[in-house]
Amino acid sequence: MRTHPHLYEINTWPWLESLSRRTGREVTLESVPDAEWSRLRDLGIDLVYLMGVWRRSATGRQLARSEPALFGAYDEATPGWRARDVAGSAFCIAGYEADDRMGGRAALDAARAALHSRGMRLIVDFIPNHVGFDHPWVAAHPDWFVNGTEDEFRRSPAAFRPIELRSGDVRFIACARDPFFPPWTDVAQLDHGNAEMRAALLAALRYVADQADGARCDMAMLVLSDVFADTWQHLRAGPPLPTEFWTDAVSAVPPDFLLLAEAYWDLEWRLQELGFQFTYDKRLYDRLLHGSAEDVRAHLGAEARYQNRSARFIENHDETRSAAAFGVRADAAAVVVSTLPGLRFYYDGQFEGRRIHAPVQLGVVGDEPIDVRVSDRYRRLLAVVDAPVFHEGDWRLSGIAGGEASRDLVAWQWRNDTAWRLIVVNLGGGVAEGRVDVSGQLPAGDPLAFDDVLNGGRYPWPRADLAEGLYVRLDPGSAHILSAGAVTENRGGRP
Repeated sequence: MRTHPHLYEINTWPWLESLSRRTGREVTLESVPDAEWSRLRDLGIDLVYLMGVWRRSATGRQLARSEPALFGAYDEATPGWRARDVAGSAFCIAGYEADDRMGGRAALDAARAALHSRGMRLIVDFIPNHVGFDHPWVAAHPDWFVNGTEDEFRRSPAAFRPIELRSGDVRFIACARDPFFPPWTDVAQLDHGNAEMRAALLAALRYVADQADGARCDMAMLVLSDVFADTWQHLRAGPPLPTEFWTDAVSAVPPDFLLLAEAYWDLEWRLQELGFQFTYDKRLYDRLLHGSAEDVRAHLGAEARYQNRSARFIENHDETRSAAAFGVRADAAAVVVSTLPGLRFYYDGQFEGRRIHAPVQLGVVGDEPIDVRVSDRYRRLLAVVDAPVFHEGDWRLSGIAGGEASRDLVAWQWRNDTAWRLIVVNLGGGVAEGRVDVSGQLPAGDPLAFDDVLNGGRYPWPRADLAEGLYVRLDPGSAHILSAGAVTENRGGRP
């Protein structure tokens, strides 16, 4: 796998439904047309994340079909939806076996083989914090879950589910939660202070590792010992286990099994230190969407080890579609996440400019027309960043001079033994200009030609004029990806 790989996420259930409609037959993971996998390979994808392949909870499906708060999102994503179109949350599972809709284990194995034959690897979900309420563990091992008393249930009925055991006893199992939000009423909270539960969960992870090449670990920070204790101290007071769950998890899987953490709250570095190869870079996403170029520059000033293990994205199954969220800055944001070190994370439909966000409970989503401009833009961008320099080269942030006029510009460089690339983006709402420091990085020759390998165009400069930096002027939301070489002909103006 390349050092800075490209990951492509697919919401598997509605994707299979879409393929079934298109081909006129039911498509499972075993019968996905070869052209679909080859298309991803040709786009330069290294890792395919099939989100939602595991057996879904029937209880969770019923809850998803009867929760009015979700109906508005269903209406937007699939006008005219019916109850049968709601599959239940991909993160409310009853077991780590491929769902029947996927085609079962044999179909998952076939998809993995198809990816391997094209030089790609399979990523799936691992959900360490919770399971569906009809998961076999709930009835067989209620002590593996956070329990409340009947009085606590009566005070907060939405935070628990009464579960009747075979003995006739009733247990009040806590609904899982993020401490900053209301409980997720369709999933049961695992007790990460229970050693037996941990052993069983590690066995489940080993089973996942037998079926795939890596796992995207849902809400990974929730099971850190102190986070779990702070979230659930009002219900349980037992001591934490002597080692972090993720320390044991890393030891439980093969060394080449990739672990990607969904992580927030500035806990990314800590999870990297525990062994995750990559962690979500939600802070970069937020700064690209709501912050300034200065915020982005500051974020990219972190040390190289952190940068190299960050997963960059502008959309995934949780976020608003980038074409809708970023507006005029969507192209610049796409260039940013495609040319930074780390894992570059893309979502199915992103390359086609889809604007409708589909809830993870839906098994069917409506069709959208392809935005030809966005599709063409990504086709060119992905071809450019497939070059080895962006995957095995050395990266560094570049300084920019120019005062107020340059405040919206951010720039960085990649270099290996045979290539050099300079990326400059305008993250603001107006025209920006400045001089980018290229000292010590340029090849021999005078004058030099800077070719924009993304947009076309050649910009010749006398070497002496570069002493104070390469002058760049960009419209809002625009970007350059420049190479440099000795001038052989003059085909244009200046960047």
